[in-house]
Amino acid sequence: MLSGLRERVLPEAQRRPLEELTESLDLSSGDIGAKRSAFWTMLALSAVIASAGVLTDSTATVIGAMIIAPLATPIMGIALATVRHRGQAAIGFVFFGGLLVVATGMAFSAPLPASYELLANSQIAGRTSPKLMDLVAALATGLAGAVAHARRDVAAVLPGVAIAISLVPPLAVAGVCLGRGAGWLTLGALVLFLSNLLALVLGGIAVFTATGYAAEAVALSGRSRRRTRLTLALLLVVVLLPLSANTVVSYLLTAWSAQARTVAADWISTVPNSSVAGVDVISRELHIRVRAPGMPPIRSLLSALRGRIPDGVPIVVETTQGSTIHVGRVGAPS
Repeated sequence: MLSGLRERVLPEAQRRPLEELTESLDLSSGDIGAKRSAFWTMLALSAVIASAGVLTDSTATVIGAMIIAPLATPIMGIALATVRHRGQAAIGFVFFGGLLVVATGMAFSAPLPASYELLANSQIAGRTSPKLMDLVAALATGLAGAVAHARRDVAAVLPGVAIAISLVPPLAVAGVCLGRGAGWLTLGALVLFLSNLLALVLGGIAVFTATGYAAEAVALSGRSRRRTRLTLALLLVVVLLPLSANTVVSYLLTAWSAQARTVAADWISTVPNSSVAGVDVISRELHIRVRAPGMPPIRSLLSALRGRIPDGVPIVVETTQGSTIHVGRVGAPS
């Protein structure tokens, strides 16, 4: 049954030879100079495009950076090298390539005014609070990417995989947030990148093993295989812990948002012709949007929220006119 499923997903007639797959994924084989030149050139350009797209909050520009970014190639190279029990030179390209993108994001954040609101930017807010569902989607995308590399007839889906897996934009966001001194937001963006990287590696290992590339390779000692499995398991745990914690926190914040909306409605009702437009959860903050010609005392809102939602939850009030007020944290001293 398993072999039948494998034949349907990865038919032998469309399977790329190991040498051809290695040539496309290994930056240390074949025409090394041309490969590395293309990799660093396209990665640098994609880092600039991603950073510009993030800071202008342009989805189209960020998607363009995803398509041209070559970072998925050495990541899939890690998966192939793991299956073949060979050296992991590709890790260096991923590590230093990631540093290049983060540094570019930091450089782009330098001219930002001190009043710039990071979480008001949807490109940043959407990449600094990853959840378990992001990892599930990334695993499916990683499998699709590995199948596209292993099969000759579905290589056309690789641009879609590049868009779905999102490797360079989280690193650009991490650089921007790091440049602004936002440590927790930087960590969130890095966790998103690591979860996507892990998904690509795991998807690649699963597909490349099922396709038979491991059987063609000369296996090393069982100790080497155990070390590889332990490394992957440790990386999985490191990524799962913050993703799981953030998923729980986001779920609780969503539940608390209903309480906050009720309290905010009572708070704003003292101002004529006013109402609560909505309460949103953005990167572990509760954002209360109000329509009002004026604003009641802010401290009264925090006082009313105390006991309804846990102490320490950050509260931000936004008006429909576009102004933002950082109210503070529930239970914090006035």
